[in-house]
Amino acid sequence: MSADKLIVALDTTDLARAQGWAAATAPHVGLFKLGLEFFLAHGAPGVRAVTGRPIFLDLKLHDIPNTVAGGVRAVLDLRPRMLTIHAAGGAAMIEAARKAADSAGADRPMILGVTVLTSLDAGALAATGVASSPAEQVLRLARLALNAGADALVCSPLEVAMLRAELGPSARFIVPGIRPAGSAAGDQARVMTPAEAVDAGADWIVVGRPITGAADPASAARSIAGSFP
Repeated sequence: MSADKLIVALDTTDLARAQGWAAATAPHVGLFKLGLEFFLAHGAPGVRAVTGRPIFLDLKLHDIPNTVAGGVRAVLDLRPRMLTIHAAGGAAMIEAARKAADSAGADRPMILGVTVLTSLDAGALAATGVASSPAEQVLRLARLALNAGADALVCSPLEVAMLRAELGPSARFIVPGIRPAGSAAGDQARVMTPAEAVDAGADWIVVGRPITGAADPASAARSIAGSFP
């Protein structure tokens, strides 16, 4: 894996701060992830204002199929490289998102199916009414998403090796919950170091606070990129 598979999460509502992080880390990463809080604060103009690398638009769309399809079409002119939807929305919703993305032709975003959020452990998942373990639920949703047309999956690092074994070499995985050795886990319940996640089968890794919260974000990004085999 090369540094172009490192995604830095610009998790802030401060546009100037996001632009500063982007400028500092661009030489060492492949994509910038902009999430829901940033998009709600700044909308399409804010996304356009963050330049230097392709955008991973992490909106985690989850609604009826027609609404999700409309949401996908609404952001196509931003030309995101990746766009997330919740696999729990069901096959019809995923199919509608993929069809909407395909309308952009060669410039279409990859549709990423989010399986189980990295903030959820077994107890938190059970509290939502899911009796399965996180790993079982991740596999169930992963199969559903890929069969319905998702291009890749978002999963925690603790499930990526299992998914690779179950789904084969053609499946692609974007893995958040990455914490370099010695970093605080924060609100992530299921984490791994960058090297561990890559060894487990991650195609891209997403790193936020260990880079953006560092005294020198550029140095932190460079160090993590250098940990790839």
